[in-house]
Amino acid sequence: MKKDIQQERQWAVERFYSGEPPHSICVSLDHSRSWLYKWADRSISDDPLWYQDKSRRPLKPGQYTATEAEELVKSVRLRLYNDDLFHGAQAIQWELDEMGVPYVPSLRTINRILSRQDLTHRRTGRYQPKGRRYPILPAAQPNQIHQADFVGPCYLKGPIRFYSLNLVDLCTGRCGVEPLFSRSGQDVINGFWSLWKRMGMPSQLQVDNEMSFYGSPTHPRGMGPLIRLCLHNNIHLWFIPVKEPWRNGVVEKFNDHYEKKFLRKVVIGSESDLVQASHDFEYRHNSQYRYSKLGGKTPLAVMESMSKKKCIFHDKSWPLSIH
Repeated sequence: MKKDIQQERQWAVERFYSGEPPHSICVSLDHSRSWLYKWADRSISDDPLWYQDKSRRPLKPGQYTATEAEELVKSVRLRLYNDDLFHGAQAIQWELDEMGVPYVPSLRTINRILSRQDLTHRRTGRYQPKGRRYPILPAAQPNQIHQADFVGPCYLKGPIRFYSLNLVDLCTGRCGVEPLFSRSGQDVINGFWSLWKRMGMPSQLQVDNEMSFYGSPTHPRGMGPLIRLCLHNNIHLWFIPVKEPWRNGVVEKFNDHYEKKFLRKVVIGSESDLVQASHDFEYRHNSQYRYSKLGGKTPLAVMESMSKKKCIFHDKSWPLSIH
């Protein structure tokens, strides 16, 4: 069949140059005039096989990833994997940005590279639910429910010991990171004040049973500063059951993200630099990190897309000191 088509092209060109009218050639062969002129022009070229089909592959593919970029993505992924850090597409993009790479591939491009290089396997299998059901507080609007937890003690050069008070808004995925240098009652409420000043006050707050949240060693049966602070501002405070950290799973997962993306990678030598770096990490997470549960959007993008924002914040009535 292919040889018949090629022979037909040669016959048509021979008849054309022998003086036969193009109309009669096209009618007899059931082709258009543009088809005849196309092959007539090709026959003039120096190619002896002008009657054969040419490859339609583009000379320069538009969506082609350079070999250097592909090798860089591969090496960064392997290094993160060997260091027991997050090694997905977002973690690789984050790392390339910190390395100062002039062109950072998109998440879609990085995922295609990982798929081509067969680097999509997990260190562990997919999460399997334990089958234990427990109550889940509603989180349909921003600042409806926050989860908070401490990470630490952590140490800087010096050494300087600190704790990180981490907070996550369950609806939008926004995070708050506030370093504290002690877990005294006043420092705890000052930490929540700084977080809520940036994020807004929640309707409900969920924490674990850490002493700094519910009381003090001196008065273990009395209401701690955080409890009184929440009561004063009409915030419902929830304590998860003892030895069941999975009930605070969202902030616990963020703590892992904080340790691998911040604590293990950022070198800080002073308290002021720690505060600035923590706030920079917070903003970078909220503006760049994309969650599948949010449809691939960032927390700030989800926040902006919601027309109704429940953000309870009363600056004038805030008690800066609770005794």
